[in-house]
Amino acid sequence: MMSATQTAAPDRDDGGARVQTARAAGLVACTGCGRVHRPDQTRCLRCNARLSSRDATSLQRVWAWWLAGLIAYIPANLYPMLRTTTMGHETASTIVGGVVELIDYHSYGVALIVFGASVVIPIAKFIAIAYLAYSVQFRRGKKGVLARQHLYEVVEFIGRWSMIDVFVVAILSSLVQFNFVASIHPGIAAVSFASSVAFTMLSAQSFDSRMIWDANEAVET
Repeated sequence: MMSATQTAAPDRDDGGARVQTARAAGLVACTGCGRVHRPDQTRCLRCNARLSSRDATSLQRVWAWWLAGLIAYIPANLYPMLRTTTMGHETASTIVGGVVELIDYHSYGVALIVFGASVVIPIAKFIAIAYLAYSVQFRRGKKGVLARQHLYEVVEFIGRWSMIDVFVVAILSSLVQFNFVASIHPGIAAVSFASSVAFTMLSAQSFDSRMIWDANEAVET
């Protein structure tokens, strides 16, 4: 049985031999389970998912969720992520400010994890998703098709790990509650950051990776 990955194969394999895709053969692959069907089939016989050769609205949803995530990411970095009260004195820390404080306390490992999960990964995801959508929409990048496919898989995989900062805030807020002595509360940035991560995950999931190969075939022809 042909899988979804096989149906998304290019006109040529790694050895240079020409292979036929399911679309070229007049077949439709289920994006849910990978089973291949005849074009007159509307529902997958295995998982009952709706069948379509390509999602015509995929790029519109990708850009919409991407823009929403970018907008939400701005206040996530400008406003406090954490509000700490110690003996009646309240301090607020942004994401970058929290990383700097961790470095001051010589917690270099934790600072590196927080910086990577809260700054490096989200920005890299924005760039990667925008690049993939742009290359498909404007038929750019004839070379590096496999690299773009792998890039998409990496973006999907690491998306969930961007929530580490939010999980840390949630755990600290629930554990450190000693009223006047010491307490920790999430800031408005926590909501914005969580929303940004959710929006970028939706953007990545809305992307139809089969269009990467379609764009390459269009350039070759």
